[in-house]
Amino acid sequence: MSARYDLHTHSLRSDGTSTPAEIAVEAAALGLAGFALTDHDTADGWDEAREAAAVAGIDFLPGMEITTKHDWRSTHLLAYGLDPQHPGLQAALERVRTSRHDRAREMVTLLAVDFDLDWESVLLANAGRTVGRPHLADALVDAGFYADRSIAFAEALHPGSPYYVPTYAVDTVDAIRLVRDAGGVPVLAHPAASRMRRPVDLGAIEEFVSAGLWGIELDHPENRDDWLPPLTELAESQGLVITGASDYHGTGKPNRLGERTSDEAVWQAIREQVAVTP
Repeated sequence: MSARYDLHTHSLRSDGTSTPAEIAVEAAALGLAGFALTDHDTADGWDEAREAAAVAGIDFLPGMEITTKHDWRSTHLLAYGLDPQHPGLQAALERVRTSRHDRAREMVTLLAVDFDLDWESVLLANAGRTVGRPHLADALVDAGFYADRSIAFAEALHPGSPYYVPTYAVDTVDAIRLVRDAGGVPVLAHPAASRMRRPVDLGAIEEFVSAGLWGIELDHPENRDDWLPPLTELAESQGLVITGASDYHGTGKPNRLGERTSDEAVWQAIREQVAVTP
């Protein structure tokens, strides 16, 4: 069997439920050759993941998923091997994290009108993390209001909910340029996810390519198959590398580690370009 690599995972350093080390151990047990840790807007788990991967005998690629938008539509960006100390990148990520924290606090205030929920308890349960909607979902589940995260999102935390508050996101074109400036490799995350009203616009992707987009995550468990053909055709015409990954969140989502993967050629192509090596 050829080597397989999962290029999209989240730990409890953002909205996953496993530690970076636990992801490394699970990846090795599944027979994966390596994985990338791509927590939202943070590199905090890189050192732990790198050390645990070395002990487990598998490869590791540092990454993150940057919260971005284009023309007011959410379009997240995976970034591999970027220098997290790059000044422009640091400033953008800090603004995202601060906005997410402030939004979560405001949402708790709104939720508390109808649910027994308070901000201090949410903070205590998520010490060391930037609290976001997934953590609010966990609080609602732990309090017995919903059975799991997915239901909490579907019924209380979605954008049309009276409890929803928008948050800041970096412009996707600007984020791609920042990632390139920071020595990283940018890949558009799940552009055909079923939770969206429509896939990412082809014209927008062409703009992203002009800004330096390297790849597109078309092999993702949440992408709709009927939306993929035009995206695949565009990727081929624009020279984008197609990646595969699980978007693993531990017990936070049904996605399973290693259910979608990339091959060794894609892994090596990324590693050859990045500023921060495993």
